[in-house]
Formats: sequence, C-alpha cells, structure tokens
Amino acid sequence: MPETESGKKTFHITSNREEICRTDDSIFINLPPGRAVLSTSWINGGYQEGLSGVFNHQPPHHATCSHNLEGGSVEAYMAIVAGRLGFDPEKSAGLLTAAKMKHAAVVTRSFRGVEVTAVITGGIEVNGGRAGDPASYFQENGKIEMISGTINTLLLIGAHLPAYAMTKAIMTATEAKAAALQELMAQSRYSSGIATGSGTDGIAVITDTTHEKYLTDAGKHSKLGELIGIVVKEATTTTLRRQSELSAESQADIMVRLNRFGVKEDDLWVFATRLDGENLKPGFFRSLQKTARDPAILAAVTAIIHIMDEISWGLLPETAGRNAVRIYLKGIPELCGLTPDEDLNSILQNEDPVKELLQKTLAWLVKRRIPV
Repeated sequence: MPETESGKKTFHITSNREEICRTDDSIFINLPPGRAVLSTSWINGGYQEGLSGVFNHQPPHHATCSHNLEGGSVEAYMAIVAGRLGFDPEKSAGLLTAAKMKHAAVVTRSFRGVEVTAVITGGIEVNGGRAGDPASYFQENGKIEMISGTINTLLLIGAHLPAYAMTKAIMTATEAKAAALQELMAQSRYSSGIATGSGTDGIAVITDTTHEKYLTDAGKHSKLGELIGIVVKEATTTTLRRQSELSAESQADIMVRLNRFGVKEDDLWVFATRLDGENLKPGFFRSLQKTARDPAILAAVTAIIHIMDEISWGLLPETAGRNAVRIYLKGIPELCGLTPDEDLNSILQNEDPVKELLQKTLAWLVKRRIPV
C-alpha cells in the first residue's frame, strides 16, 4: 500500500482508473472525468455528474449530535472534511460512520469487461436494527442524533448506467447487505428480530458515463446484479468480522443467539435455583459456557429459535409452535446422555410461552451437566 502525500495511502485502484485512498479517519475516491454518482450524501446527494471525489469519513467520537460537529451541522462538517481531503466541497459527496477505516473491506468481481467493486465499512453492535423497528427519535429543526454504528457502501461499477439503473443497483446492494446480516443471524438492538442494517447506513454508487458498456438492468436477474450481490455480501461480512467480531464463529453460541430475545445468563441461573439439587453458581456458569458452545445442542436450540421467529411473524400459531418445541426439548437430554427426570417432565407439561419453556429446559440441562 504505497504512501502518498499528507499521510494518505492508496488503498485500491480499479481497472477503470478510480484511485481509492485511505487515511486514519477517511476513505476517499479521486474520480476521473465522466463519473456519475448516486448517493445518500448530505452534500451533493442524489444523482450527480461532474463530482471530483467521494468519501467515507469517521467523525470524532465526542460528536453525539449533529450540532456538536465542527461547523455546527452535518452539511457544514462534511464540506470541511471534503476540503481537508483536497476536494472542492461543491463537487464532492460523502458518508459518515463511527466504524474505523482500518477495518474496511474491498471486494472486486468482473465479467466480460465489467468490473464491480465494493468498499464497505461497518459496525452494528450498537445500532443494528430491523426495518420497522421502533424509532430512536423524531427529527426537528434539522437536528439529528449521531448514533454509533453504520454500514457504509461505496459501490464502483465499471460501466455506463442510466440513473434509473443506478437506483436499481442501490436496491440490489441493500438486499445483499440484508442477506449478509441474515446469514450471520445479526440481531436488532431495538426488537427481537434479525437486523437488516443499521439506522444510519449510507451508500454511494459510482458509474462511468464514458464507458463502452451501457447496462440498464442492475436487478438480481442480471449478471450485473449478481456481481453487485456477491461483492456487497462478501465485503459486508468481512468488515463486520473485523469491526464487530461478528462471524459464524462468534454466533456459534446459544446465549449469543438468544440475546435478541432478552435471555441472559442470570435468567437461567434463577430458573436453575428452583430445581432440585445443590446450587453452585460458579459450577453452573462454567457448565453454561460449555453447553452454549455444544454444536448438537446449538442445532436444536436454533430450530426452536426459528419456530419463535415464525410465531412472531404470524406464520405459525403459538399453540402448534409450542407443541413442536416440546418435541425438540424432550430430545435434548438424549444429545447429552442425560435421562429426563421429574423436574424436566414438569417443565415440559406447562403451558408457558416458548421462550420460557426453552429457558427452563436449558437451566435444567446446564445444572444436570455440572461435574459431580
């Protein structure tokens, strides 16, 4: 990664000659002539031609509100940032994020002379959310809350797309981001649902109006849409692993999966103290840590979690779901070489909600697995 002036580093260069640079707090693209940009930028957002630069920037962490930013507003601050990056504020667009630039991911794919590159930063451990979740605030007087998190996408397409196709590219990229989060079972911080993004995500799509390839379809049926989906999914997954340590490995834990339903370790301990047997808290939590990472038990619990989701989505009646969950729960002891006892039979005969049945059964299981 060669050094350039002012501590800037060349991060990546596309086959279409777009130079992507990085500093400690910014990633920016020097745009050759003829580029069109469609973005969610606060300055020069929407569809623009003639821009010289696009950037993704991390503001100081002390700025918790737009009025706390240098310049007193998002627009003024972004103009200041553009100038510091060497751009004319009137000819640049940008995104803001709390994610660190060093955790950015770049993924490129090409087909028959069309190259697609995604440069993504992301973090959703604070403000990951599902579309339709309860809001955090209502905007008044132009003031916005600076909530940490954000998945920002810079999408460079080595082809000429009309504005409507660029808009379709945003739809495809957004679906790809949501698919990446779904495959990670990333949790919403505002509901029990699976996150579809953060509440502050941004995107900029960059195309070349001088390119010989003229493409009008960026939807999922088109090859361009496939390339967009691939690069966005992979870059989203990679940056979340780097920034938030969110990965298949981190999600292979029962308590992590149950966190979005508000299930805590202490809740299981409380249930365990009501069961027969000696109550040894340190031993219980050691047993819980081991049980939570057991692949066989995790597989059974994830099946129950899916039933819980389908009940909440209205796809399954709660009674039918609860009956199916009891079958899964009855089979868990066998996975561990345990024999059901009176305590477990009593738990499974109750008409408790599915979540409570699962908590009580896990408490029973963890307690019975404490080494004697």
